Amino acid sequence: MDILLLLGRAAGLGGMLLCLVAAAVRLAGGGYYLWTFQLVTLLQAGIAALVVGCFLLLLVLTTRVKADGAGRSRQ
Repeated sequence: MDILLLLGRAAGLGGMLLCLVAAAVRLAGGGYYLWTFQLVTLLQAGIAALVVGCFLLLLVLTTRVKADGAGRSRQ
């Protein structure tokens, strides 16, 4: 389970860095390309990595709640 936590954090951090680089280059007036990639493509890849990271962290969270039995009602 710790590997999913690590992967979620790494995907989120990588996605955030991609988004920041794409936004910084575009706002600095550097054009629409960074090397051979369009900045919109880098931004979309960053957003996708952020979403994957969120889903992985959510999976870790829900698995821990189920393992603790905290999700059950007390009847």
